[in-house]
Amino acid sequence: MTSLLKSIAFLFSITCSLNMVAGEPVKGFTDMEVNHVRVKTPDVFAGNNSITLHLEDLQKEEYCFPLPGGKVISAYGTRGGHSGTDIKTCANDTIRCTFDGIVRMAKRYGGYGNVIVVRHKNGLESLYSHNSKNFVKSGDEVKAGQAIALTGRTGSATTEHLHFEFRINGCHFNPSIIFDMNNHTLKKAPLVCSHKGNGISVKPIKENES
Repeated sequence: MTSLLKSIAFLFSITCSLNMVAGEPVKGFTDMEVNHVRVKTPDVFAGNNSITLHLEDLQKEEYCFPLPGGKVISAYGTRGGHSGTDIKTCANDTIRCTFDGIVRMAKRYGGYGNVIVVRHKNGLESLYSHNSKNFVKSGDEVKAGQAIALTGRTGSATTEHLHFEFRINGCHFNPSIIFDMNNHTLKKAPLVCSHKGNGISVKPIKENES
């Protein structure tokens, strides 16, 4: 009996060890990054107070509006500080990734319901939530235009739609700085993202300022 218990304990310890190895964050993500929306990106400012996102250099195949054919039903900043833009088409419509990147988070998360967070170059992150189904998991490499989820009403949602966000260093900002929400086109101007206290400032550089 004693040897049996020892064998069970040994097998249990091996199983736990294997699970810890299998559960290690992929692509260098920490447990915090895999499980929470608002997470600071390591070294995103790297000793500088600002970074520049060169959207003007992107080719047509390097970006995609997240819900082609969709209509904005709730803009950023409305309803007492809405953290993103709500876009609606129909139930189970295809949600597409905006830029190339790596999936940092893909799970059910409170009021967001089924949510996906993709980390792009320079620490920019895009978020897609209330999904009826996620097609990707943390650590997956994704391409601009790739189908990553279906629209739904999971979490705190009263109708099927996409809640869409952009974030830098964990802080959300207006998605319409990057996309024209009416024409679904990319605004091809470089963006200066500045670190200010616990927040950020994101502003486009006008042609006569560059």
